[in-house]
Amino acid sequence: MRQFEYSKMPEGFLTPETMDLVAAIHESRGRQELHLAAKRDVLDALVAVSKIQSTESSNRIEGIRTSDRRLRAIMSDKVALKSRDEEEIAGYRDVLDKVHESYEYIDVTPSVILQLHGNLYRYTPSSLGGHFKIGDNEIRERRADGTEYVRFKTVPAVATEDAMRHLCKAYNEAIENESFDSLLLSLLFVFDFTCIHPFNDGNGRMSRLLTLLLLYKAGYVVGKYVSIEKEIERTKGDYYDALAASSDGWHDGSNNPGPFVRYMLGVVLAAYRDFESRVSLVTSAKLTKAERVEAILREGVGKVTKADIVETCPDISKITIERALAELLEVGKIEKVGAGRATGYVWKG
Repeated sequence: MRQFEYSKMPEGFLTPETMDLVAAIHESRGRQELHLAAKRDVLDALVAVSKIQSTESSNRIEGIRTSDRRLRAIMSDKVALKSRDEEEIAGYRDVLDKVHESYEYIDVTPSVILQLHGNLYRYTPSSLGGHFKIGDNEIRERRADGTEYVRFKTVPAVATEDAMRHLCKAYNEAIENESFDSLLLSLLFVFDFTCIHPFNDGNGRMSRLLTLLLLYKAGYVVGKYVSIEKEIERTKGDYYDALAASSDGWHDGSNNPGPFVRYMLGVVLAAYRDFESRVSLVTSAKLTKAERVEAILREGVGKVTKADIVETCPDISKITIERALAELLEVGKIEKVGAGRATGYVWKG
């Protein structure tokens, strides 16, 4: 069985690129408390938007979808669930809320991970929730010609419980002994969890929930305010490439986790930079809401949609945004492009 060794860094793991990413994230974390001192209503608005985006993106990666209107109703827990997809979305919503609100008190143990997985399926008729896989599974990919192939054979079902016990034990010992940077340790744990693939279903969504949990426990709480899952969805081709590169040789310990960890460090850094940009813009004392809308358009690259503005400044109502857009169109500072859902605005000055 694969051994989990977190008492020292994997050989050749700490490349200059890795260390540059870690240093940049550490700097962002150092400014984190300053940004968290922003207006409470602003942070609450960012959290609300992030939860919706995280739930939507993490499920959509797995092909689980619903309409925007239904998604927002499900997130508010004010609607009866109408499909299996909506049941799974509601389960993700609940586990995400638990991670956001109680991460300090959630232990990293096999039993707790099973509980979280069970909650993921609490609204479905599935009997798979809260149980390790009962049959062997494998990670399959599709070639350009449409044929499938097995990219990675995961841990057999019979060995899964032991693998998860050893994985959690190695992580907790490394945290207690402060073996190395908790940011890197968190991402190594998530990578090994993904390679174990301990469930018959829900492995991808659980890996992303565990990513948030471990980052929060390590003090990196940016995922509460900017959706890390959305960034993963946006770059999911790179995610799968990094996972494939890092998992080659995993069973005998000859693999290099560097590509996956560097990819995830890039995701975390992008989230921090987005967070800092949003908070700085939202808390600009000298700008009115209309001026903030104008600043987003002026500083944007290419087409900026109304959804982009709402995401950046969730404290500004859609009516205020629409009024500001109309005024900017009238004076010729912006140009309207596209139609329907593709409608956007380009700065003309």
